[in-house]
Amino acid sequence: MGLYQERVVPWLTHLSMRNRDLLPYRRRAVADAAGRVLEIGIGPGLNLPLYGDGVSAVLGLDPSPRLLAKAAETTRATMTRPLRLIEGTAEALPLEDRSIDTVVTTWTLCSISDVGRALAEMRRVLRPSGRLLFVEHGRAPEPRVRWWQDTLTPAWERLAGGCHLNRAISELIESSGFHIERLDTGYMHGRNPLAFMYEGRAQPR
Repeated sequence: MGLYQERVVPWLTHLSMRNRDLLPYRRRAVADAAGRVLEIGIGPGLNLPLYGDGVSAVLGLDPSPRLLAKAAETTRATMTRPLRLIEGTAEALPLEDRSIDTVVTTWTLCSISDVGRALAEMRRVLRPSGRLLFVEHGRAPEPRVRWWQDTLTPAWERLAGGCHLNRAISELIESSGFHIERLDTGYMHGRNPLAFMYEGRAQPR
């Protein structure tokens, strides 16, 4: 891993994810979290203060040790429930089958290398009655915005730690063995190729 990916990308991720405009999305995403929660791409732990009383424990996965260190700092001030931080990738979750009640992803599916395999892993570890809660940015419906997303993604992927602007999030989730129970989509600010949002809840089929 190069210096840019090891040091600069985690700093940029931490900075961008602290955007106050994202807070309402975060609150809605974790509102239905319950039981034993696995958060994919926990990053600096910005969702940790938002989990409700129905959450019994949180497992936070991230490939970046620097971001996990920031998440550990967050827990000292905000966490009142058990937390386990795991350095690893979503494509190979070190968890038993059907051991998780809720999986949470917030602006994470865009940057996972093998997103199909990662979603299959999330489905594997979820209990049959479990839920995948997500808020992600991705492919827009308008052809002109999609053109910009496709054009910008190769350079953006290199600069932003593997982030893709053009992934069709709902289609990826449904093609990986989930049934989407609720889905809301729309732009956060104007017709920005970086800001078409998918929010929802899905259950393993």
